[in-house]
Amino acid sequence: MPVGPARMPLFDHLGELRMRVVRILASLVIAVFVFYLATPIAAQFLLEPVLEFMPHTEDGAAGLVVFGAFDAFALRFFISFWISLIACMPVILWQILAFFLPALKPNERKWFIPTFAAGVALFIVGTVFCYLVILNPAFEWMTDQAGGLAAILPEAKQWINLIIKFEIGFGIAFELPLIIFYLVIFDVIPYKKLRSNWRTVYITLMVISAMVTPDASPVTMLLMFAAMLALYEASLLVARIALGNRIKKQTAEYEAKKAEDEKWEQEWAAEKAAKKKALKA
Repeated sequence: MPVGPARMPLFDHLGELRMRVVRILASLVIAVFVFYLATPIAAQFLLEPVLEFMPHTEDGAAGLVVFGAFDAFALRFFISFWISLIACMPVILWQILAFFLPALKPNERKWFIPTFAAGVALFIVGTVFCYLVILNPAFEWMTDQAGGLAAILPEAKQWINLIIKFEIGFGIAFELPLIIFYLVIFDVIPYKKLRSNWRTVYITLMVISAMVTPDASPVTMLLMFAAMLALYEASLLVARIALGNRIKKQTAEYEAKKAEDEKWEQEWAAEKAAKKKALKA
């Protein structure tokens, strides 16, 4: 990756920023054009896990509907844009990384390429997990709610929009191991504290699962929670194995601080009791 010097005049920094932005926009424009031409194939691929819950045309294609004269064009552009954004995410992250990398110290730079690779890999794993495991039961539960109540008319943009939100939500949620790893490695939150406060963490993960999932389905929320819980425990295990000495040091510091806080609280309680006793006397 080409990295500019750390010290440059302001206008040179702005020129480099413009260059990075132009590269990002150029990659997005090319990707949107390519995916626009392939939108029917991309749409069928996105709908594959939920085809059984929607009507079909005579040729076997998904029976999606649009209501306006120009909705088909807007739908094709919508699909191609979001797929292009996901497909170009490595390029976008790479250009952002290349812009900020000169400001970092040499010992800090070594973490960014592994972080970039791990972040992209985890995002891809999250989207694949959502596609293969989540979409089918989520749409099954949602469409079952119409049983005996109403007929479902699959409006194209609504269904595609929901699927894309699912994919992006799970892709972002699967970045959790990376966040946990850096919280531990940079001593933001000690490993011992994360491990001992597991109840608080579990409740937080459940709240995040409810917020990230784009529908109101308890099935989806529980599946998201189970995935995030497994990722959280796996990330702690990896951190413990990879950073054993650092975690031992963090644990010792955490225990020392805890003992010091307890001692201070005892002294404060004894001092308050002594003052109260003196006032009564």
